Amino acid sequence: MDSPSSSSSVPSSVLIVGSGVFGLSTAWALCKNPLFKDTTITLVDRQTFPTPDGASIDTSRIIRPDYASPPYTRLASRAQNLWRTTFAPEHYHETGLCLVGAGKQLNYVNASLANVQALATDNVEVCKDGEDIKRVTGTSNASGEAGYVNWSSGWADAEGAMIWLRKEVEAYSRVKFVTSTVSKLLIDHATSVVSGVTLSTNPPTTLTASLTILAAGAWSASLLDLRGICKATGQAIAYMPISPAEEASLRNRPTLLNLSNGLFMIPPSRGLLKIARHGHGYANPTTIRHPESEDPNETITVSLPYTAIDDPSQQIAPEAWADCRQFLTHIHPSLSTPTRPFTKSKICWYTDTRDGDFLISYHPKYKGLFVATGGSGHGFKFLPVIGDSILECVLGETPDDFKGKWDWPMTRVPEDEWEGDGSRGGPMGLILSEEMSKARASKL
Repeated sequence: MDSPSSSSSVPSSVLIVGSGVFGLSTAWALCKNPLFKDTTITLVDRQTFPTPDGASIDTSRIIRPDYASPPYTRLASRAQNLWRTTFAPEHYHETGLCLVGAGKQLNYVNASLANVQALATDNVEVCKDGEDIKRVTGTSNASGEAGYVNWSSGWADAEGAMIWLRKEVEAYSRVKFVTSTVSKLLIDHATSVVSGVTLSTNPPTTLTASLTILAAGAWSASLLDLRGICKATGQAIAYMPISPAEEASLRNRPTLLNLSNGLFMIPPSRGLLKIARHGHGYANPTTIRHPESEDPNETITVSLPYTAIDDPSQQIAPEAWADCRQFLTHIHPSLSTPTRPFTKSKICWYTDTRDGDFLISYHPKYKGLFVATGGSGHGFKFLPVIGDSILECVLGETPDDFKGKWDWPMTRVPEDEWEGDGSRGGPMGLILSEEMSKARASKL
């Protein structure tokens, strides 16, 4: 199917693979858009909603327009206005974001500062040194050399907001929800047409549609050859129980995000303090059958998620425990004592691209296939608006700000040559299995 440009070419049926941020918001946008009033909509996911190992199902996510890229600043600002008003406002908390760094990461911090200042709507305060950082964050010690606090940024209860949106979608009574694992795309190699998906049922069954939208997040590379385009990386999150008094004392402090080491702390909620790392992440090289090949013996190796669904005993690796502990000990030593352990952890899987831009585009080879993925660890904040933007791209009307940024890449770039967007810190080149084996070895 070619890119439609008018209501006469709107697909009669749409199949969305994935119920995360991109998938669920697209279903919502389809329900709201009158152009698609006669379109049947199906959404399939491998897990019952809310997907327990989905990147968007968590206690909190940062909501900010603080980007070094002006288009994302503008789009995030639009989304944030909805967070404040009509989009799950009960799940949004505007306590600020303190963005800090050192060395080359200050380039991103300074560009982000210039962009939010250009909005002329946000309450921004520059932190010239460590004393400023300590003052605005209320920490015992500063993390980072310099930065700024945007008091107009905040955070949201991610799982709560996703459940809120799911109810909004269900209220339209237009989306058929299917819980099943997609094993492959239905590709007619003679015509290069995708007509739906095959499910891992026994016997296998199919779901068909005139347009298939692949929005499977970090699992997208299991269904399409995305080598050199998208890569799944695992990010460490650790949680510590906190008392009501401690939670109250930190509740109105800004989120602290240090781009140099990737570590951040969001204000606690529901009795839990969260320490996490927005870094280069773990790769999980996995050899699978080539998802686009007609040869059943042809394989490729790609990074794919490995989660607590695969291993219920999974925890983050020893180096991540140590990194999170060291960060907390530095900024809040009173909270970080041997008698205050982290009690649970999670590996959150990003879908990284070479430059941090989303991939929202028709596939260049297969008709009937649209791809919406590549959230790169910063997609959640756009939940109120990204579905509408995806539909604009489906209709061949990509927003001017993102023409050329969300397009299918002309070339594939080896993943060890990816430059990123300048916002990642912490260790590089970590392999999940290698780091996990260190945990097993320490128990011997």
